[in-house]
Amino acid sequence: MASELIVTHEIAATPRRRDDAHKGDVGRILIIGGCCNDVCMVGAPSLAANAAFRSGAGLVQVLVPESIRTSVAVLAPCATIRRLPTDAAGLLRAATDFHADVIALGPGLGDSLSASVVVEFLIGFRGPIVVDADGLNLLAGVPRFDIPDPRRVVLTPHPGEARRLLAARGVDRAIDATAPSRRAAACALVESYGCTVVLKGRQTIVTNGDRIYTNETGNAGMATGGTGDVLTGVIAALIGQKMDPLEAAILGVFLHGLAGDYAAEELGRWSMTALDVIDYLPEAFCEHEMAETE
Repeated sequence: MASELIVTHEIAATPRRRDDAHKGDVGRILIIGGCCNDVCMVGAPSLAANAAFRSGAGLVQVLVPESIRTSVAVLAPCATIRRLPTDAAGLLRAATDFHADVIALGPGLGDSLSASVVVEFLIGFRGPIVVDADGLNLLAGVPRFDIPDPRRVVLTPHPGEARRLLAARGVDRAIDATAPSRRAAACALVESYGCTVVLKGRQTIVTNGDRIYTNETGNAGMATGGTGDVLTGVIAALIGQKMDPLEAAILGVFLHGLAGDYAAEELGRWSMTALDVIDYLPEAFCEHEMAETE
């Protein structure tokens, strides 16, 4: 596959919206995540929600365990928060009730859902889904299954998660920091799952099996907890604004990295956090929009 890919450097324009648009027109994002057992992860779904709003989403709803609902509501005040159902039928009903345009599955999810429920939901929900973090780890723990219309699904693994996903499909592949290794791993994931793949790390790789993009924005200061959750929110929000999943993934990683570059320029690479990446997303969007008009 790798030799047949079209290498692309094009980055799509930011989504346009009508002057009379309302919040229901520009993306209804449902985030499924959070856990509170031996480890409590409250920040991850909150970061994804806030990043989605910063990226133009009109409405965001977060499904989290009952024990952390109040905490997430405080950290993501613009979102609505509901109790996380633990069965696939309940998840599908929640997505239908919210009229979700896109799902972000996995930020801080831990063991709040079983792997079988995640797979059943992934098959049952026919709209776009961005799968990250523990959503990926759960997928790596189940036997082979087929994803309907797989390119609507965006997988966003770091190299460790990518190795686990490949091993689940019987592919034993080492992934090092070199560009050829990362490119080959991303292509192997597409061959194994059929999904659009975002292989995170230095020079993030995005591919859907037809086109491949290598990102040039971002810096080592982004190697800090929560930045992946921010990326999940950005990509989900762009898909919610009617972007093609591949184009949204490319634009998302570009803007996410650019926001990180602005944060590093102002704060230094040692002190920046995922919250700072969210804070600089408006500057990244504005810069890209201005570049489109030049």
